[in-house]
Amino acid sequence: MGCGKSSAAGVEEPSNKPSVVFVLGGPGSGKGTQCAKIVDEFKYEHLSTGDLLREEVKKGGELGDKLKETMEAGKLVSSGMLVELLKKAMKDRGWEKSKFLLDGFPRNQENIDEWEKQIGNEAHIKFILHIDVSKEVMKERLLKRGQESGRADDNEETIVKRFETFEKESLPIIKFYEKKKLVRKVDSSKPVDEVYSAVQKLFKA
Repeated sequence: MGCGKSSAAGVEEPSNKPSVVFVLGGPGSGKGTQCAKIVDEFKYEHLSTGDLLREEVKKGGELGDKLKETMEAGKLVSSGMLVELLKKAMKDRGWEKSKFLLDGFPRNQENIDEWEKQIGNEAHIKFILHIDVSKEVMKERLLKRGQESGRADDNEETIVKRFETFEKESLPIIKFYEKKKLVRKVDSSKPVDEVYSAVQKLFKA
């Protein structure tokens, strides 16, 4: 997975490997907002698994049809299909010279295992950006967003379930990468521009 010590120090891998930053944080932590700013300034390709799934279904074809069938049956898309989709999107956007922000991935240990199996050392994991904020702040933001956007999953009952899923499945992933000295954390409770100022320093390090 990358090049040992140099990956934590932000040293670039050879140009034949894509450079990857995993972006993790709870629902309402501000991942999307910060990713948009990183893309503008640092010219990363932003890949959100949710967006990719919807795009692929729209396109049709063998993988799109398979995903549509799974989603219409109310089942979770397997880690195998998810990583296959990410790899395809990375190749479509220029595998060798690109830098990718993977937003909300990996969500659980199975995602990591599948990444290792399908991609592994073919890509360089530069670091994990952990956008950290308290549950109280996330809940407040999500409820506000729900009022403004009408998003079905931004209601109190669903928010509690989303927090439980994040704590059960995604927090252990952050701890896993902390042991590898790959996590860089920012406090997302501050105003957006202040948070981004901290993010900028991490990407310039």
